[in-house]
Amino acid sequence: MRLGIVTMAALVLAAASTAARAADPRYPNWPCTQAKVPEISLAAVWAGPPLDDIQNKWKDDAKISGLVSKLSARKTPLDEAEKSVKEFLAASASDKTTNAKLLFAGLFDTLNAQRSQVMSGLERVSRKQREAADKIRDETLQLQALQGATPRDETKIEALSNQLVWETRIFEDRRKVVRFVCEVPTTIDQRLFALGRVIQQEME
Repeated sequence: MRLGIVTMAALVLAAASTAARAADPRYPNWPCTQAKVPEISLAAVWAGPPLDDIQNKWKDDAKISGLVSKLSARKTPLDEAEKSVKEFLAASASDKTTNAKLLFAGLFDTLNAQRSQVMSGLERVSRKQREAADKIRDETLQLQALQGATPRDETKIEALSNQLVWETRIFEDRRKVVRFVCEVPTTIDQRLFALGRVIQQEME
């Protein structure tokens, strides 16, 4: 049983070490296999008219800011979001170009901010994981020393074994969550690109 705990801890540490080696050296706390792109480039997702003249004006239009909130929410299915864009711009009449630009500017600002928040969270968890891995490594060595001591202190061995089981379980659970959340920035990129394309098509 105790040998199993040490083995399990060793596997966790091996996984942590592999992840650390795979990280982009420019971003030491970035835990994902996907390359870190700090923010979406406007040119990568928008080929429509320049947005310089509108800047943050989308925030002043309650209807557009409300629509931006709905469209940027990940719980809103993409096909539903695209339909909402088409309906909104179809009803815009002579203001279609301005409304299209305002809508995209709002989506660009909002989704970029979402990405930044998610990425900051991932790096924060990555730092915690590194600290947890160091702690597990130290406690594994302590446990091995206790097991090899004469006489053996079974109470301490039991307490440290239980602690290691708990800590490795938390480490593994976090690792699984991180792997899932690593997909989120890419999903946000895809949403912004898709909605930008629909907005541009509706302007034509």
